[in-house]
Amino acid sequence: MTGSEKHVKTILEAVGVFDDVRSLQAAVDDLQEHGFMRQELSVLAGDKAIEEKLGHIYTRVEEAEDDPEAPRTIFVPLENIGDAEGALMGTPLYIAATSATAITVASGGTVLAAILAAAAAGAVGAAIGTILAGLVAKNYADEIQEHIDHGGFLLWVNLRSPDLGDKAREILGKHSAHDVHLHEIPLAG
Repeated sequence: MTGSEKHVKTILEAVGVFDDVRSLQAAVDDLQEHGFMRQELSVLAGDKAIEEKLGHIYTRVEEAEDDPEAPRTIFVPLENIGDAEGALMGTPLYIAATSATAITVASGGTVLAAILAAAAAGAVGAAIGTILAGLVAKNYADEIQEHIDHGGFLLWVNLRSPDLGDKAREILGKHSAHDVHLHEIPLAG
C-alpha cells in the first residue's frame, strides 16, 4: 500500500424493501428471534430528517438502499405507538384528577366535592390526553404514508459477521421483502 492509498473500513449489511409495515414488523421480530440485536436493525428516516441532513428527499426508496449517507432511525413497532397513545391519554387524566382531589381535600372540601372535582378535572385531562395521542397517531400515519409514497419501507441489517448474511437474506425474503441484497458501506470517521 502506498502513502496515497488508504484502507477504508466497511461494514456489511443486508438490505430489503417491504411494501407494508406489518411485513416489516414480522421481519424485525423474526430477525430478533434469530439473534440479531435491535441496534443492528435500522430503517430509513422520515422525509423531514432526510431533507434536513441531505437537502433533498428520495423520490424512490431504491435510491437510498445503498447510500451510506441515508439518514437512519430505529424501527418503532406499532404496539409501541399504542403504548404511547395510552400513556398520553391516561397520564393527564390521572394528574388532573388526583390534583383536583388533593386541592379539594386540602381546602376542607367534602368527599362529594372531591369526587366531583376529580371527575371534572379527569375529563379535562382525558380530553388533553386524547388530543396528544391523536397527534402521535397522525404523525405515525403520516410517516407510514411517506414510506409508501416512496415505494416501501427500507430495512438495513448490520451483519456483525459475514456468515450472518445468508440468514438475514432468508428472513427478509421470507417476509416478502424485495430487492434483498448485501452491500458494504464505509464506516464514518
